[in-house]
Amino acid sequence: MYASRVRGRQMLLDNPARESRTKKEMDEKRLRRKKQKESKSLGIIGKREAKEKGVWKFDESQAKFALFVPMHNLWMGYMSELLGLSRYSASVSYPQTMPGSSSMHPKLLKADFHGSIMTVHKAKNPCLVGISGIVIHETENAFKVVTRQDKVKVIPKQNSIFTFAVPLYSTLPAIHKPDMPFPLPSVASGSAPMKTVLDGPYMEFEIYGNQFRFRSADRAGRKFKHKETIEL
Repeated sequence: MYASRVRGRQMLLDNPARESRTKKEMDEKRLRRKKQKESKSLGIIGKREAKEKGVWKFDESQAKFALFVPMHNLWMGYMSELLGLSRYSASVSYPQTMPGSSSMHPKLLKADFHGSIMTVHKAKNPCLVGISGIVIHETENAFKVVTRQDKVKVIPKQNSIFTFAVPLYSTLPAIHKPDMPFPLPSVASGSAPMKTVLDGPYMEFEIYGNQFRFRSADRAGRKFKHKETIEL
């Protein structure tokens, strides 16, 4: 037994050394400080510092619907590329190549809605129904929009159903390529007001706020499960 199992083999008689909990906590603190220094050198600030500096404070005097229409036009171009929308053709009354719902819904769930026109379709609070505007800030629990009446409204996602529109045809220029930046809309003084997605043919979708209570960055890596029925 000794010759077959023990002889010529190295045996550890003591337990291997383990790192103490205190040393692990010190290493984690050191790593956090290193990351904070790197972020500071890159000019990245945290939530607390942003709140102290008033980064998220919005100047009410700039709550003009017309000021955010160019951002809305950028969002339409973003949707055109994300969903692979076809260009408008006068000879065809309906787009020949239209993405199916099975491919559109997963993309829309993870899309960024800053710049979209969001409307409250149903809500347990009747005062919220009908509020519509361009999304200027989305948080985990609310949409902040600028309405056509130049008012800033914070709409809670909980117990609300929203609708938003996506252009039926691509709004990108014919020369646009996937590796090119989105064209910036030009707003010249005295020119006609820029159009929104509601001024042309569009597709409309619903968002159930109770199931949409995530930040846009968190939605990008989240998997949503299909549900047969959803309560308000």
